[in-house]
Amino acid sequence: MTEIIEIQVKSAHDGSIEPGLFYCPEGPEKKTLLVGLHTWSMDRFNQVEKMLPYCRERNWALLLPEFRGSNLPDRNKRVTSACASVAARQDVVDATEFVLSNYPVDPDRILLLGGSGGAHMALMMAAYKPELWFAVSSWCPITDLKTWFDYHRNRKTAYAASISACCGGVPGTSDEVDRQYFERSPINYIEGIARCRKVSVHHGRYDTSVPYAHTMNLFSLMEKHDPSNFFCEIFDGGHELDYKRAFEWFDKLLDKKDKSELTG
Repeated sequence: MTEIIEIQVKSAHDGSIEPGLFYCPEGPEKKTLLVGLHTWSMDRFNQVEKMLPYCRERNWALLLPEFRGSNLPDRNKRVTSACASVAARQDVVDATEFVLSNYPVDPDRILLLGGSGGAHMALMMAAYKPELWFAVSSWCPITDLKTWFDYHRNRKTAYAASISACCGGVPGTSDEVDRQYFERSPINYIEGIARCRKVSVHHGRYDTSVPYAHTMNLFSLMEKHDPSNFFCEIFDGGHELDYKRAFEWFDKLLDKKDKSELTG
């Protein structure tokens, strides 16, 4: 396989057939797999141009799952199934397990990367399936959907409408709606995130889309619980993902793993 292809994976959650994009370099040897997560408003095609060149350079496989698509109601008729719902989380697991079963991918070298809405999903996946990932890199994540909704409602932006569409209403509408906000927010899954082998979270000090307090609040709770595998940075920037730095962090962790295996 020399080009990225479309895959179709049956959901273990509801039996639906969910799409994804996949690239695997030639050769029978087991490949490192990067699972790349799309941003809040986009779909599986969102990260092809950004992530594929870095994977090709390293001879890594790349999986770009759809996980129920955009979180915008005007782009996604199934929007309540998006935004880190159980269905969306299971889609990422299903797609990852599909390529593990059908392609030469190393199950001990699976990396997870996302920015913004993808960073939110990366943390949710870290908690949902901590044993699956060798390392998770999350850039400018939303960690509390209710807090984020209130922020954008006060600013009168379109994000407030998309958040409420995903969760079935504004906070306080009903116990079920409030449960959706809670269950889709990484800040409520500290124990799960702490079980991951390595999680690195980065946030721009001048981020006006997702205030850096989202990451600081998560960090504060992780410090009280178990920060041994959790790393946090507030950098001099805005709402952005530094792909070069993210891939270099993965490189260092994999190099350390390889040296450890060689020395026993």
